[in-house]
Amino acid sequence: MQIALNAAWRKQTVIATALVLSGIYASVAGRLFVASVYADKPELASLQRAARLDPRNADFQNRVGRYYALVARDPATAIDPYRAAVQLNPHSARYWFDLASGYQVLGDISNQTWALEHAIEADPATPDVAWEAANFYLVQGEKENALREFRVVLDNEPTLARLAIQFCWRIKPDVDALLQEVVPVRSVAYTEFLHLLMRKEETAATEKVWAALIASSQPFELHEVYDYILYLFKHHETEEARLVWEQAAPRFGLSSYVPTRNNLIVNGDFSLDVLNGGFDWQYEKQQSVGLTLDPSDFHSGTRSLLIAFDGPGVSDAGIRQFVAVQPNTTYEFSAFYKSGGMEGAGGPHIVIQDVYTQAVLYDSDELKEAGFWKSVGGEFTTGDNCKLLVLHIRRVPEGSPIRGKLWVDDFGLVAQRQ
Repeated sequence: MQIALNAAWRKQTVIATALVLSGIYASVAGRLFVASVYADKPELASLQRAARLDPRNADFQNRVGRYYALVARDPATAIDPYRAAVQLNPHSARYWFDLASGYQVLGDISNQTWALEHAIEADPATPDVAWEAANFYLVQGEKENALREFRVVLDNEPTLARLAIQFCWRIKPDVDALLQEVVPVRSVAYTEFLHLLMRKEETAATEKVWAALIASSQPFELHEVYDYILYLFKHHETEEARLVWEQAAPRFGLSSYVPTRNNLIVNGDFSLDVLNGGFDWQYEKQQSVGLTLDPSDFHSGTRSLLIAFDGPGVSDAGIRQFVAVQPNTTYEFSAFYKSGGMEGAGGPHIVIQDVYTQAVLYDSDELKEAGFWKSVGGEFTTGDNCKLLVLHIRRVPEGSPIRGKLWVDDFGLVAQRQ
C-alpha cells in the first residue's frame, strides 16, 4: 500500500516526526558519548556522572565500585555499585569477582561465597576465572573447591600449570588422589607434576606420574625423558630408569637405541646419531678435546668416533655412556681403536666404573701406537650391589700435555651365560 504525500500537511507531519526522532536519537547518542568520556577519567566525580548519564551500563557501575574499593579504600561503599553492576549484567564473571572481593575485605564470608559461586556459574571454563576462584577458596580454607578450580586451570591454561600444580600439592600431597581427581590428562600437567616431585625428591611418586604420562596418548618433549632418567640415576633407581627408556624410546622412534642381550652398549658402532641423553652416548665439551663422527675411517659400519687431543689439562675425553647391569655377573667387553700422531706422556684408556662406588671394573691399556684398527677388551665381574656402569675414555696421567688422534668403534658388552 502506498501513502500519498501530496498534501502539504502530510509532508509537514512526516518531516516533523523525523526531526523529533532524530533529535531523540541525537540526544541519547550525545548523552552516551558524554558518559563514555566521563567514564575514562579516573576520578570519582567523573565516574559517578558517567553512571548517572548511562544508568543501564554495568561497566560504569562497576568502575565506581572499583574506585571506592581500590582508590578510596572504602569497600563498604563499593558494595552498592558492585551489586548494581551484577544486576545489570549477571553474565560477567569479572563483576561478580569484584563483588566477592568487596565482601572478602569486609569479612562477609557468606556473601563472598555467594558472589564467588555466581562468578563461576557465569564463566565456569575460563582459566582466569578458575584461577581467581581457586585462590578465593584457598584463602577460605575450602580445599576441595580450590582443587576443583585448579583442575580447570590445568585443563585450559598451560602457562599456569606449574603454579597450579604447586598449589595442588600443597593442598593435598597425595599423588594418587591428585592423579585421579585433579590432574587432567594433559602432558603439560603431567610433566610439571613430575618436575615438582623431582625437585622434592619424591621418587616413588614420580614413578606414578611417569606411568600416567606414558599411558596417555599425549605428546611431550624428549628432553623430559632424559631429565627423568638422570634423576633416577642420581637416586639409584637403575631398574626404573631402564624401564623408562624402554617405554619412551619407541614413542620417539628410538627403538634402535634400546640395549639388547647381544649388546648392552647402545650405538656401539656410531652408525646412529648421538642423542646425548638416555642410554645412548652423552658428551660434554672438554678443554683441548674435539669429538667428531668420522665417515672416512671406521672398523665396521659407516663411521667411527674421532677424538682429537691438542693441549694440556686433559683428564677425560668428554664422551660417556651409562649401562644398566646386574650384580654379581661376569661381562665381556670389546672395542676397536686406531690412533695417529700421539705425543705426550701417557695416553687415553677405556675405563668402565661402578657409577655409585666409583670402583674401576675395567681399565684398558694405553690406546696408542696403533696405525691400524686394533681390538681391546676383557672380562670383569660386577659387585654385590652394582647396577649401573659408566663407560668413558680417561686420560692417564691427567693434566700433562697430549696431542694426537684416536678413533674408536664397535663397542660391545655382553653378559656371560651362567
